Amino acid sequence: MLTTLHTAYTDTRAGDLAWALGREPLPALATLDLELSGATVQLRLLGASHQVLIEEEGGSCSETVACMPGSSSPLPLGVSKRLGDWDYEFAARVEKLSEGSFAGRAQELLALVADHPRGLAGTFPGAPHAFTALLVQRHEHQVHWRTWHSYPQEGQLVSTRTRVGARTLEAMERDAAERAVACGPLATPV
Repeated sequence: MLTTLHTAYTDTRAGDLAWALGREPLPALATLDLELSGATVQLRLLGASHQVLIEEEGGSCSETVACMPGSSSPLPLGVSKRLGDWDYEFAARVEKLSEGSFAGRAQELLALVADHPRGLAGTFPGAPHAFTALLVQRHEHQVHWRTWHSYPQEGQLVSTRTRVGARTLEAMERDAAERAVACGPLATPV
């Protein structure tokens, strides 16, 4: 879904973005509510920012990437956390593009998300290449989403990728191996 955000584009910078887990819902300019195989997902556009809320039988998660006044948590390149019985993984990347490349990439991403049933994108009046876009999918027992935040005045595009959900067998095996190494070899009875 593509929408025009009814607010002026504020001259924010990619470097002003911060990341947070567990924040309460913030005022949104646009939302998209989805049911994905037992998970309730709400995509929220906060202007040049986003928030994703997930609720499922196994827990809940709130991710916010926004310009948050007073925040001391800058946008990290990567995060991996345990949230109860869930694994949470986040990665961010900032690209610097030429003016021509930026316009083309903006059009490409908006076209990708605009008609996607699990996508939400917002543009700003008078600033067609200033946008925020989110795309979500469910894969097995996990929810994955990608986001894009554009800053045309800087020629910067911030991309994020998140995965959250039930622990994978691979993660459980890795944890078991790490515990075995940390504990050392088991003593053999004599």
